[in-house]
Amino acid sequence: MKLGMRLRELRRAAGLTLEELAEVSGVSSRAISDMERGYSRMPQPRTLAALASALKVSDQERRRLEEDVRALRRGGTAARPGLCEPPRAVADFTGRADELAVVRRAGADGGRGGPVPVVLVHGQAGVGKTTLALRATEALRGDYPGGCLYVDLRGVDPAPPSAGDIAVRLLRALEVPSRAIAASDEERCAQVRAVLRERRCLLVLDNAADEAQLRPLLPGAGAGLVLVTCRRVLSGLEGVRRLALAPLTPEESAALLRAVADQAALPSAAGDVAEVSRLCGHLPLALRIAGTRLSTRSGWSVRHLVDRLSGEDRRLAALRTGDVSVGAAFALSHAQLSVAARRVFRRLAHLPGPDFSAPVVVLVTDDDLVDTVDVLDELVELGLLQPRGADRYQLHDLLRLFAGERLRGEEPEGERAAVRLDMARRLLEITVTAGRWFEPGFGAPPATWAGPVPLATAGEAAYWLRSEAENWLGALRMAAAAGEHRRVVETAEALHWFSDTAVAWRGWYEVYGLSRASAAELGDRQLEVTHLNYYAWAACACARRFDEGLAAALAARDMAVADGNHKEEAWALQYASDSVKLAGRPGEALELARQALRPADLADDHDGYVHLLVRIGYAQDSLGRYAEALATFRQALRELTERPVSAHQGEAARARIFVYSAHALGLLGRHAEALEQAEAALATTTARDTPALTCRLHLARGLALARLGDHRAARAELTRVVELTEEVPLYTRVYSDEATDILASLDG
Repeated sequence: MKLGMRLRELRRAAGLTLEELAEVSGVSSRAISDMERGYSRMPQPRTLAALASALKVSDQERRRLEEDVRALRRGGTAARPGLCEPPRAVADFTGRADELAVVRRAGADGGRGGPVPVVLVHGQAGVGKTTLALRATEALRGDYPGGCLYVDLRGVDPAPPSAGDIAVRLLRALEVPSRAIAASDEERCAQVRAVLRERRCLLVLDNAADEAQLRPLLPGAGAGLVLVTCRRVLSGLEGVRRLALAPLTPEESAALLRAVADQAALPSAAGDVAEVSRLCGHLPLALRIAGTRLSTRSGWSVRHLVDRLSGEDRRLAALRTGDVSVGAAFALSHAQLSVAARRVFRRLAHLPGPDFSAPVVVLVTDDDLVDTVDVLDELVELGLLQPRGADRYQLHDLLRLFAGERLRGEEPEGERAAVRLDMARRLLEITVTAGRWFEPGFGAPPATWAGPVPLATAGEAAYWLRSEAENWLGALRMAAAAGEHRRVVETAEALHWFSDTAVAWRGWYEVYGLSRASAAELGDRQLEVTHLNYYAWAACACARRFDEGLAAALAARDMAVADGNHKEEAWALQYASDSVKLAGRPGEALELARQALRPADLADDHDGYVHLLVRIGYAQDSLGRYAEALATFRQALRELTERPVSAHQGEAARARIFVYSAHALGLLGRHAEALEQAEAALATTTARDTPALTCRLHLARGLALARLGDHRAARAELTRVVELTEEVPLYTRVYSDEATDILASLDG
């Protein structure tokens, strides 16, 4: 009689439930249940002795139990040693604590009457799927007395084994006699499921090919755990827990390098270790190869390894050691792509940005957008592309290099250059069209617009400009390198008005650096001084290079004066004023702004004239001259009614006047008036949509409400200032500090 059946009969004869026997014997009810059902193949002698004593069995019955155990140890139905034994796990496993916890939780869910938990670990080549599975197996195998079985499904082979072939291996490991193994694949898989239903086993199916290979092997109800690894997402597989592996964090990457190579553990090498991690894209396979190369070359330093990996054209070649190679791992996935997907994949190397949307991919393929999305899904499924949100994708740095190798190997240089330049031109065409939504006199695209990007509203245009900024900026670089200076200047000009809505982006410094150089190449003095002024603004306001911004602004002023260009002279003085103001010299800023009034008036630059008055009032406010500032703001409001200021600029000026007036009134103790001005500002779109202005508006309201005794409303306003500062910290930190001080005074 089998051990499990004998124990069950003895327990029932004693009139005990599982829980009662557990309480008397000190053995857990789960362990007793596993023994009775055959999940625990070889109980320890002390466990058996405790149960025999609790059941009060006779000496003869005790000897029968001991004989059953000895029979199991001699062979019995235990799994044959050596079959389906997992490979050796790495000793220097690093990180993945959260992922291992997911696997442990899934294992704990097994044996509760439902289906056997199946955890699918998926991700790109080299991300450490098998390493994680083996680490989990090592940690959990003691919880599975029915055995631990490992099979490499060879999913990236040209002809992976079928589910039936794998079933034969598993049945042999599970000690099913050869003559009892069914003839058909379907029946063999059913046998595997039946055996696993009755045993508490840990089954590791590594490197799965697809759903068809895997699905027939998965057991139904039972107490085991199935751990699957695959490069594919296997989206057609039902009822599994998917665990997507990403590259390591920078801290985990550094820890792995230190564990593999002694040189990386030196404190002096910390900076170089971080650089190696970055160059490896934090991909575990690449990091392990790099660390192994370092550890086997005693004369190398980490800096030497950085130098070896720095060149993009030889990085993949450097990430090879012995029979292991990052490029070879990628090639196995690449070989599974369709012809269409291979073409799209290699052309992704043309895209300059780190992430992109499907319409941008169309610019290098000329394929239908719907077909392109299908191909991108294929790349995602194989782990060659990572999704980023609902409509964006990202190519890992090393996969981008691999795509570049495929591109150079499969398309002639002339074709590559033509596709790249055409992509740049089309990207910039979209950028100009989107930018002109914000430029007075333009707005919506013409009725003939047939671009791949929806630009029906200003919101859609702004979303595209922000989300694809790195791609169109890369295209601008390409156009400049190709000598297409007119296109560069046109693009930068079209973005001028939009840039005011995204001042925090440091990329404007490069945009207007490129357009300044292109304008000079064109030999057009008007363009040159205009874009020199734009560059002065970007250097100061965006890049925070105040001295550089001031120097550019003064050079533009001198150029404008020489040409009699009053409008650009006024703008140059405004940008010079901004530079010294942000550098902490408000007195100089006030004087420069005042100097700009006359040329702006001479140029009939009514928009600029009103904004200059606002600047002057703001400078007076910064100097603590609040009454003077209020008088200047009132003058600016009068000018708004008397001059033909454009609607957009008029609203922007009015919003600033109201907000700045509220601030000055509050500091003068005129809190009721301050609230009135703040309410007027709230009615303007500019005050609601400009982060720094919005912060100042809520600060003015919070201060006024606090002084008027409405502390609850004041706290809400001041808390909003702090929240906004966290979102857009560049120009708003000073407002957060003020708000925090006022909040502290209220709490005090």
